Amino acid sequence: MGSSMAGHIKGHSLFVYNRTKDKADALVNQGAVWCDSPKKVSAQCDIIFTMLGYPHDVEEMYLSEHGLIELGRAGQIMIDCTTSSPELARRIADAAAEKGLAVIDAPVSGGDIGARNGTLSVMVGGDEQAFLKTKDIIAMFSGSIQYFGPAGSGQHTKMANQIAIASGMIGVAESLYYAEQAGLDIERVLETISKGAAGSWSLSHLGPRMLEGDYKPGFYTHHFLKDMKIALDEAIKMNIELPGLKLAYKLYDQLSQQQKETTGTHIIFEKYRSNH
Repeated sequence: MGSSMAGHIKGHSLFVYNRTKDKADALVNQGAVWCDSPKKVSAQCDIIFTMLGYPHDVEEMYLSEHGLIELGRAGQIMIDCTTSSPELARRIADAAAEKGLAVIDAPVSGGDIGARNGTLSVMVGGDEQAFLKTKDIIAMFSGSIQYFGPAGSGQHTKMANQIAIASGMIGVAESLYYAEQAGLDIERVLETISKGAAGSWSLSHLGPRMLEGDYKPGFYTHHFLKDMKIALDEAIKMNIELPGLKLAYKLYDQLSQQQKETTGTHIIFEKYRSNH
């Protein structure tokens, strides 16, 4: 996703780094400058975007001895688009502020399709002035940008997004499985219900792929598990119960243990079929 997002940035010098160099080749071929370390990116750039895998990657990238904050200089703005922990986002923002930097959390939703098309939904938390200075660049790869408040607010919003998707994905899978077991023309059922009150992005975009057995990832199951775990941990801190999310986490965790890590989140349909 990071490569697709960066590909939409125009009118600025673009310096790129990735742990696997060949994943940045397309950007370099389009004119981006390859850097062989985050340090070299930091030395060249006033604005830095990161898109990583897990919270521990974010923590290492920003807070380690050789991380971006230690390498940074006053006035730099850093935008982390990783879905990560709200608490970690606050710690990073505080550490950055002590050095005169700004780090805002700006997780995205829309998957690989949204990244390729430049239509991602971006949820922002952190220093509002830093956000306003970078909003026009963020807009280059997004269809919607909303600012929600202090550091961590963007991550909390992304958790709300993932909670809705988690329970909704169960509903899509159960609906299609029910129709299939009832002997209905499942493609016509999908076409019909997707145009009514049951309609959703997951139903319209992932439902057809479920029926085709196409489980190529738009968003990986193991990354979804990571997100749901973050949300469940935050729910414990807020002393609230989220039974739908707990069920979704349990089902996806079972799928992960069955070696489904390389598939997309819509693989949950097979969880129902395999129990028949």
